[in-house]
Amino acid sequence: MNLSLRGGVTWRWPAALTVPRASRRLLQDRPLLALTALLLLLTALVEILNPGSVTPEWVFATLVFAAPLGIIAAGQTLVILTGGIDLSVGTVATASVYVMAMATPHGVPAAIPLGLGVGVLVGLLNGLGIAVFQVQPVIMTLGLSLVVEGLLNVFVEKTVAAGAVPVVPRVIRELGAGRILGVIPESLVLWALLAIVIIVGLARSGYGRLLYAVGTNRIACRLSGVRVWQVELVTYTITGLLSAVGGILLSGATGVADRGLVEPYLLPSVAAVVIGGTSIFGGAGGYSGTIIGALILTIMAGLLTVLNAPAATDQILNGALILLVTTAYTRVVNKRS
Repeated sequence: MNLSLRGGVTWRWPAALTVPRASRRLLQDRPLLALTALLLLLTALVEILNPGSVTPEWVFATLVFAAPLGIIAAGQTLVILTGGIDLSVGTVATASVYVMAMATPHGVPAAIPLGLGVGVLVGLLNGLGIAVFQVQPVIMTLGLSLVVEGLLNVFVEKTVAAGAVPVVPRVIRELGAGRILGVIPESLVLWALLAIVIIVGLARSGYGRLLYAVGTNRIACRLSGVRVWQVELVTYTITGLLSAVGGILLSGATGVADRGLVEPYLLPSVAAVVIGGTSIFGGAGGYSGTIIGALILTIMAGLLTVLNAPAATDQILNGALILLVTTAYTRVVNKRS
């Protein structure tokens, strides 16, 4: 590929980075192969930088922390397929965790539904604002995120002043960090079940087809009689619920409920979707790629830990790696390249 720059200078894509035509055609037809190759490449890089680190325990830890991100990114995938975006997922997840943890001393059976209820409520409010009142998704979700964050801060101050202590239920800790047969993460089972439901639902259900249709051309959908507002309302509500599930699962993996626990997952939840091949403009993509995108981002985080970089450098490298991975993936699978 050649690019014409100012001054008559032509830049050529390095020949060593050019994918043969036959291989490119294969990757265009099966883009998940490119993502899998990137996943294996990053795994190999971790082993090269820190020999002996890629062990069964490393795989277990990677899956444990990829599961919450993958579940949060599942909701983000559904929203982005409609052409929207949800910038409240991190705040919703954090609020769900904290409400659950503060209610735990009063009874676990009520605490977990309360935490999930926070996600459903905020998702429903997002959906009403976007679908019914036609507020732009970025504005609605960002604004509501700030409201929820403010309410959470007030709630935390009052509960701490009253001497209450957040406690993650034992059943959640077991689900987040437990093992089946001493090998398989329990959180992976939950993630796999949700993934099956989402992938099959997108491919075979009427709701899944409507998501793609709305993301492709919402005006045509309205003219054809589709109640677009209902699709968006349901989608944002599901996203809020999945955000709560992901946050609660992460609290189980770490064993703590903290206000800053899930906030860093906001941008990775979007990055996992984009890296996974879902169009940010909606109407194209799916959850299979998001799953691998979540694994890639989790391994990248582990890679930066291996490099032992300062926090600021860690942010720079994380952003640069996301851009590099996305660019490489687009270069390989884009038919126009």
